[in-house]
Amino acid sequence: MKKVLVAAALASAVLSPIAAEAAKTSFTYGMRLEPPGLDPRTGAAAAISRITLYNIYEGLTRIGADGTVQPSLAKSWTVSPDGLVYTFQLEEGVKFHDGSEFDSSDVKYTFEENAAEGSQNKRKGRFTNIASIDTPDANTVVITLKEPRSEFLAQLGESTAVIVDPDSDSGNATNPVGTGPYKFSRWIKGDSVKLVAADTYRDPGNVAIKTATFRFINDSAARMASLLTGDIDLTSVPNETLEQFKIGDQFEILEGTSNGETILSTNNKNEALSKLKVRQAIAHAINRQEIIDGAMFGYGTPIGSHFAPHHPDYIDLSGTYNYDPEKSKALLADAGYPNGLELSLKLPPVDDYARAGGQIVASQLEKAGFKINIENVDWPKWLDEVYKNRNYDLSIVSHVEPMDINIYARDNYYFNYENAKFNEVIKAAETALSAEERTAKLQEAQRILAEDAVNGFLFQLAAVQVKRKGLQGVWKDWHLFATDVARMSWED
Repeated sequence: MKKVLVAAALASAVLSPIAAEAAKTSFTYGMRLEPPGLDPRTGAAAAISRITLYNIYEGLTRIGADGTVQPSLAKSWTVSPDGLVYTFQLEEGVKFHDGSEFDSSDVKYTFEENAAEGSQNKRKGRFTNIASIDTPDANTVVITLKEPRSEFLAQLGESTAVIVDPDSDSGNATNPVGTGPYKFSRWIKGDSVKLVAADTYRDPGNVAIKTATFRFINDSAARMASLLTGDIDLTSVPNETLEQFKIGDQFEILEGTSNGETILSTNNKNEALSKLKVRQAIAHAINRQEIIDGAMFGYGTPIGSHFAPHHPDYIDLSGTYNYDPEKSKALLADAGYPNGLELSLKLPPVDDYARAGGQIVASQLEKAGFKINIENVDWPKWLDEVYKNRNYDLSIVSHVEPMDINIYARDNYYFNYENAKFNEVIKAAETALSAEERTAKLQEAQRILAEDAVNGFLFQLAAVQVKRKGLQGVWKDWHLFATDVARMSWED
């Protein structure tokens, strides 16, 4: 039925001009989820950085469309041979949206707040690793680390490292103030966030899009309808409908990669799930390609550990525990559950990989002797029960942060995984001074997670989007969750 509706809407759109195409200085993005706030340093939701990163807020560095580290508020930098001291030269003449001047003191304030005892920054450890921040003048920042971090420059381009103004910091969740090309205009709860080109921005001549609107449309059919009628210019749609957007010449499909490791999250401190044989039984019960084909309509790459396949240090470990339901049953019996094991599966409100994929995963597990009780939950409940309070057995979610294999070394993280050897290997990878040593350690870390079957590693999310033809500069690959509007423009 959904395909019929889409085809009918496409036919209708071909016959009538789309008003939005005339608006060559505006851009509207259709988002599935509304963020809980607009301060990316304190919220875990990817929807926050999707709106704010590189638009409202900037960091010392930025990640480009090709995944490379590029200058941003820092125009240049040097690094000491021991990897501990970073000296940044800052851009001059930069202002926050409220007109206050940006200088080195703002960097010092932001990073010290991120490391403070009461900090809610989800990457707090990156800032507690800073031994000192010196500001010899307004345009120079010298950061000395306690231990080397090979990814430090890239991490400074992520949402958790954006620079804020001390005077406006407390209001950033609802009235964000940054140095970026767009300033916050309004937030209509349940509907949209609107940004407008900032008159304080240092390079306004290179900003072609003057207004950007992020609309929250959870229902996939409604997002498709909004795209077809011209209300939005870019969005993701169900993979099964993509072929229909190839009709006519109004739309273009972008197929790229993402950092979204889709996993069967596992509570490793659950009495049964703390047993390796039970987790191995789960691993042997999973048919990844069946999930990709059934829930994602063929879009996705099987993974066997928590690492992005497009990364140069990736190794394919999807064969560590091959699909074998009979072996799964035997392992379950050996673990003390000859009559099967009952587990809950809490699924967040994502129609494809979580809800549709969850049905397939549950069916696969039940064929191997498990009894799965599915509970569909909204995002606030998922964040509270699963992510915060770890009150769950299994869940399905995509972890979308770049290079986030180190989450398995975090204390009290929601997987409840503890492995001193893994922690040691990750620390060695993070502090490595040579690329060769770092690669070796990252690959060792991948193997540990795969062999421990910490989670059910399912597949890497493909970045598939539909955009209106004529819109240029849209990121095809999602190296991190950002919508870099200032790099976009409409063809004349």
